[in-house]
Amino acid sequence: MKPWISLITLGVRDLGRSIRFYEEGLRLPRMPFEDGVAFFRLHGTWLALYPWDALAGDAGVEAKGSGFRGVTLAQNRRTREEVDEVLREAVRAGGTLVKPGEDTFWGGYTGYFADPDGHLWEIAWNPQFWPGPGGDEP
Repeated sequence: MKPWISLITLGVRDLGRSIRFYEEGLRLPRMPFEDGVAFFRLHGTWLALYPWDALAGDAGVEAKGSGFRGVTLAQNRRTREEVDEVLREAVRAGGTLVKPGEDTFWGGYTGYFADPDGHLWEIAWNPQFWPGPGGDEP
């Protein structure tokens, strides 16, 4: 398998609310596509939003379930201050602060927010990961 992820799809309960959160609140660039799905072009990959039940059906699994799902999405930032700003931005957009930014045992700084459907995002400053994969800067 090639070592990359080309698309991350999140199942969402209210597509319109989630589009507003990511497009207006977090200012992610949305691609024009109006057929029950939303695509956002990210640096090196795509983020898609798709109705929760439909995504479960597409995968052939039950749509019921709650709590921790065993997955977080993560974004590395250039500074501790940028971490705090992204966390504040997510809360202003309608997300929930799960864990405020704090220093870590491994020498970085990290915090978490949840989007309106509970998907966890870690926002981190990690001096070992900057710049990003392949030397890319967002």
